[in-house]
Amino acid sequence: MATVQEKITQLKKIQEKVILGGGTKRIEKQHANGKLTARERIEKLLDPGTFVELDQFVKHRCTNFGMEATESPGEGVVTGYGTVDGRLVYVFAQDFTVIGGSLGEMHAAKIVKVQDLALKMGAPLIGLNDSGGARIQEAVDALSGYGKIFYRNTLASGVIPQISVIMGPCAGGAVYSPALTDFIFMVKKTSQMFITGPQVIKSVTAEEATAEELGGAMTHNSTSGVAHFAAENDDDCMQKVRYLLSFLPGNNLEEAPIVATGDDPDRIEPGLNTIVPDNSNQPYDMKQVIKMLVDKGEFYEVYAHYATNIITCFARFDGQTAGIIANQPAVMAGCLDINASDKAARFIRFCDAFNIPLLNIVDVPGFLPGTDQEYGGIIRHGAKMLYAYSEATVPKITLITRKAYGGSYLAMCSQDLGADQVLAWPSAEIAVMGPAGAANIIFRGDPEVEAKTAEYVEEFATPYKAAERGFVDQVIEPSETRPRIITALSMLASKREVRPAKKHGNIPL
Repeated sequence: MATVQEKITQLKKIQEKVILGGGTKRIEKQHANGKLTARERIEKLLDPGTFVELDQFVKHRCTNFGMEATESPGEGVVTGYGTVDGRLVYVFAQDFTVIGGSLGEMHAAKIVKVQDLALKMGAPLIGLNDSGGARIQEAVDALSGYGKIFYRNTLASGVIPQISVIMGPCAGGAVYSPALTDFIFMVKKTSQMFITGPQVIKSVTAEEATAEELGGAMTHNSTSGVAHFAAENDDDCMQKVRYLLSFLPGNNLEEAPIVATGDDPDRIEPGLNTIVPDNSNQPYDMKQVIKMLVDKGEFYEVYAHYATNIITCFARFDGQTAGIIANQPAVMAGCLDINASDKAARFIRFCDAFNIPLLNIVDVPGFLPGTDQEYGGIIRHGAKMLYAYSEATVPKITLITRKAYGGSYLAMCSQDLGADQVLAWPSAEIAVMGPAGAANIIFRGDPEVEAKTAEYVEEFATPYKAAERGFVDQVIEPSETRPRIITALSMLASKREVRPAKKHGNIPL
């Protein structure tokens, strides 16, 4: 009979085998492809020495197609928990060196367990995806595993932050778990997402595209809007995930952590007084406005490459996380279109779910006109913004820097959609439409049309008509904007808002 010491030695041998995954050759191949292993990624993601592994000895029980003779150390996925900046997170990392990281019944069971634990403990869940997809030998058991994961993604939505990181292939049904989560990171040149691969597309539609063109990081960050962040490599990606987590609470019952940035909350920014051009049709960069307003000029943009006519980002005001939605006059004059509406609405709903106040910076001339937009359903997509803002109960502050015309003004969170504080710069123009266009309609055929138009513009291209009606709370000097926002956030900290009881609303998807 083996002694205790011999049993301990046996444990260590089994652990060594599991930790080696698919073996030295496959690990070397992973490195040669510019990718870290599952365990290396976890080490980069979590605080040093904090990872606690679960289900290390789980094995599959498939006997089809010779699988009974196939070993899969750790079942092709490493799962457990640890900390990021001292805060609890759960993590799973698919191991491509073990049967291509393919998902079978027990692989899925390991992921499901950490999903359940993350939900119980109220901690973020980070999934590192690098997989050949469903393990075909396990057939419906693999499909069932995906279904269980999708179901838990949905239950956890709005309760804990869920972050998906694509660090290799992610194809077929495997893409839907990331799509159900809050944020998707992708790594340039080494990660792909697609429902059907290049070969299948070529055989069915005769279209030719490489895996990178079809589902690479920049395709999904700039064209499809499936992914939110793009990283240069695995190292960079893990640091970016850590940075995002620094802005977020652990769950929907917590507030985001306060970070001592050392930036003066009373800081005045004279540069804001001259940033809006005198010619209202001339563009300027809204990111420069944001930099001057937020702590240390630091913000983390979400969807930086997609629908760039609107900016969505996390930043801090006096150490407190805020979500910013801002029109970008430097792109398409800041018009709202289908993609911008989707981008903003999703970001608004995330912030609302996790108690993150919203700052809306408005310079919007309207919704983008054209048959493409109308046929694509701009009415339905634009309504998502109206719905998301109206539904949100977190503190909402709206700052109007220049144009705020028509329905797009409402869609950027006017007072009527629940803005708690509306601030406007003297350069603000709040109206049903551009004043020059309105004057041309009102004074059409009038012999004094030019003089009357100039007079109309002088009177109505201002924030004062709206302020007279109480739709604008404060008209402020631009240089004073930062302290005014911070004061408003402080005042709104105790905000409570009760909505009608219902199962859930029906957002215009």
